[in-house]
Amino acid sequence: MTNVMEEFGENGVAVIRDFYDYESEIAPIQEAIRQIVELVAAQAGISVPVATHLEAMTAGYRAIASKDRKLGSVIYDAVKQIPEFVQLVSCKKNADLYKQLRPGALPGIAAGGYGIRIDSPGEEKFRAYWHQEFPAQLRSIDGVVFWSPLLDVTQDMGPVEVAPTSQKQGLMDLVLDDGNAGKSGAYAMRLKDEAEAVAKYKTIAPLSKPGDLIVMDFLTLHQSGQNVSDRPRWSMQLRYFNFAEPVGRSLNWSGAFAQGKPMPEILEDIKKVQARPQ
Repeated sequence: MTNVMEEFGENGVAVIRDFYDYESEIAPIQEAIRQIVELVAAQAGISVPVATHLEAMTAGYRAIASKDRKLGSVIYDAVKQIPEFVQLVSCKKNADLYKQLRPGALPGIAAGGYGIRIDSPGEEKFRAYWHQEFPAQLRSIDGVVFWSPLLDVTQDMGPVEVAPTSQKQGLMDLVLDDGNAGKSGAYAMRLKDEAEAVAKYKTIAPLSKPGDLIVMDFLTLHQSGQNVSDRPRWSMQLRYFNFAEPVGRSLNWSGAFAQGKPMPEILEDIKKVQARPQ
């Protein structure tokens, strides 16, 4: 684990293979997803393949969403409420890892900052462009994103892209731009001079499998890869923050979009942080 701490400290990102136990921690979540897909399909009177979690999460889910995109949203909202997933979000090993990454921290879990993403092929509207996590989450500036796949992530599925060492630049300036894709909320906040900002770094796009964990500093630049495969990319995200960190304390540990805060208030909070002495 020492190498992970060093890598994270230097690069603002680290990949931990087999951090979660597949059989006891990941497989129950996959099975619950399979059952939810089966229930939604039955309720809608749609026959889809659901014999295995892989069938349900790929062909099954796509068939449902293709039939009625709103039903895809029903599944998206439902799966984040799976007890085994919520247990994983708050498990002791996550808090212990966060305390190792942030010595002296008092860990908190960002309410509304955890969920299961389903990134379907070609859905550009919901793809996150290059960004830092802090503006969309707030809480504390030394937060950490925990990113873990629920299916094997292949190159054509668009693995998360990361710019190591970019966290050292601090909080970057933002502009509002929907990318001509009808984006809103956090998706419409773009880095100012994005291409130039990202070009300074050599980016990586680590492939991963269920049980693996990618941790990223709240200030590390990253984006969702483009999914050009024939199956959705399923992943879990959760965010830990530090109650003891001064910026978070000055914001009363408040959140951003997930807390329902309007864009003007979020931008005002960000300006306050940018104005603080570094």
